[in-house]
Amino acid sequence: MKTLEENTGKDNGVDIIQQLRNIMNDNGIKQSTMAGYAGMTDSQFSKIMNHKVALSLRQLSNIATALDMREIDIYTYPHKFIDPQELQRDNSVKATLSIELSADKKDQVLKLVFGENNLEIFNK
Repeated sequence: MKTLEENTGKDNGVDIIQQLRNIMNDNGIKQSTMAGYAGMTDSQFSKIMNHKVALSLRQLSNIATALDMREIDIYTYPHKFIDPQELQRDNSVKATLSIELSADKKDQVLKLVFGENNLEIFNK
């Protein structure tokens, strides 16, 4: 089975075991709970946490799924990974506002928001 990291627990400078510890500490998750998420016994998970056994990609994926996270977000924890391509997409904010007003108040609000030419805007 392919392992995600060497026995050092580090992959490209990121200590995934430390990241798991941080997640556990920040969220009050016990080691036994995390072992269950990974699909292994407490003893097996303890060996992983002590850098005696490597964490597999499947185990990391199981943990990520249980935590409602992506695997990459465990690496970048406490930050979420953002794909640069996502930033290039149009993320303009669109909003709809609905207000119930009497007819005279409606005209006052429309003039305030759109100026005197509000009828031209609505007739286009």
